[in-house]
Amino acid sequence: MSVVSASERPEPVESDGDSRPHLVLCGADALVYTLAEELANSRHRIRITVITPHRVRSDVPDLAGLADRGVTWHKADRLDERAFQDAGLAGAAALALVMPDDMINLHAALCAREVEERLRVVVRMSSRGLARSVDRLFPDCAVLSDAEMAAPAFVAAALGEVAPTHFRRADRTLYVAHRADVPPRRVVLTLTVTDEQGEVSVLPAEPEPDWMLPTDLVLAEAVGRPPGEDVTRKLLTRAGRRRSPLTTFGRAVRAALSRKLGLAVLITLATTVVAGAVLNGFDDKRHGFWEQIYITLLTAVGSSDVQEGQDPIAQAAQLVLTIAGLALIPLITAAVVDGMVNARLALSQGRLAGELRDHVVLVGLGTVGTQVMRQLHDLGIRVVAIDRNSNAVGVKAAANRQIPVIVGDAADEATLRAAAIDTCRALVVLSTNDPINLEAALRARSSHENLRVVLRLFDDDFAQRVETAFQINTSRSVSRLCAPVFAAALLERDVHATIPVDRHAVMVATVTVAAGSNLDGAPLEHADHPGEARVLGMSAADQEWIDWRPDPRRVLAAGDRILVVARRSGLRALSELAI
Repeated sequence: MSVVSASERPEPVESDGDSRPHLVLCGADALVYTLAEELANSRHRIRITVITPHRVRSDVPDLAGLADRGVTWHKADRLDERAFQDAGLAGAAALALVMPDDMINLHAALCAREVEERLRVVVRMSSRGLARSVDRLFPDCAVLSDAEMAAPAFVAAALGEVAPTHFRRADRTLYVAHRADVPPRRVVLTLTVTDEQGEVSVLPAEPEPDWMLPTDLVLAEAVGRPPGEDVTRKLLTRAGRRRSPLTTFGRAVRAALSRKLGLAVLITLATTVVAGAVLNGFDDKRHGFWEQIYITLLTAVGSSDVQEGQDPIAQAAQLVLTIAGLALIPLITAAVVDGMVNARLALSQGRLAGELRDHVVLVGLGTVGTQVMRQLHDLGIRVVAIDRNSNAVGVKAAANRQIPVIVGDAADEATLRAAAIDTCRALVVLSTNDPINLEAALRARSSHENLRVVLRLFDDDFAQRVETAFQINTSRSVSRLCAPVFAAALLERDVHATIPVDRHAVMVATVTVAAGSNLDGAPLEHADHPGEARVLGMSAADQEWIDWRPDPRRVLAAGDRILVVARRSGLRALSELAI
């Protein structure tokens, strides 16, 4: 293994006559290590070079441990032409840009094009706008979102599924379901059919609905439940927990009495009364109890006059009284305003805590959390989101779907209660900070022992140990979930998801038609092979829009992209037809 610095101006990597394909990986978090490990453990004979900054996340394992598996490690703080030349990108078969920053990946893609034009590029992108820009830079390019790939696993864990049974593509969520559970208009593709002898056929030609058993599996479109009063009323009826007006009003009154402001007002009032009593005690005139209160309050609001020749104690008391009076009115105003705001929040949160049941509490609205939220909503699952940042990535998306967002610390018991943690079906913690995620999960589990908890951790080994030690239902590493798909894309397999079907696993992938290939000029039906590969949709060249019900007689052209559900052998055969 060679560990060098870009500042030391090393000599470019030479192939030494090595005919194995050369792959270059660039990253700064756990994904680059997991991807390198995935490729190093594969059966393909390849050479791997990894480029990282000098400083990477602390949870990234030591890449030096992969040296015995043929992984070369370079360090460069800037991914420019010189860094790529030093790493031997010229003549490489593929480049993976998996830095966590979209702009860094875009800049690196532009620099890589200057070093090697004929290069397969796999880019990690969360912004769809930038993804389309990168896609135009190279004739052979795959743009992947780790958030979109990881989200199905977290959703499946939250719903108690053994494995992900749904995926999202082009603003559409598709899921696996039994035929009896899906309206016919929502069925997209048949995955399995069982014959009279009990034999299961995977990816068959579309049968007549009457020939299918209720237990046969289909791929269906998830459309979610539109929010509204009717849905809320049904949820309340099922939950049987409609709160009385008095209970709701009491919650609002308690929230309106802010502890800090209440103490400030009480202390100020007490100081005012004591100072007024002292001042009246030094007055020659003897006043009754009511008159003392009257004079004290009147003085407090600014009606006092300076009295010369008074006793120093009396003057001091008058000074304190005047200052206290100046503070009293703003404090009362602040208390009223704060009380009104808290009362409104309490009324809103009271409806959440009182009316929600069987929902999912989602902590963290970053890129992964936003994707999970969208897919849960598409699947018709009620969601309450929590994030410490009111400007988090997914806050706007939540507002568009009328999903309530609580701004606060998920490790705080009050925040969890506001999200109706007592009646939820699962807690999914997906922030980008491992300690915060673990603290929130353990706090919720300590209060609710039977709560299903799904936890995101960056370190896969740590995630497995936490799952065992703390009895967390599921802990996942995003890098471990996504690395196989990035590896498949580097090896020219544009795979988006893997779905378990019966005892088999089928892949959702895109096959691009190359000029002069067997599919160039052929009808779309030539790409459909029942039992091996089924066409799910297609996009014309230079178009992002997917036709989910394409005409099988449509003639394919170079650049057209076919979205298929296929077995491994079927995808391999279809890829050979397309090149």
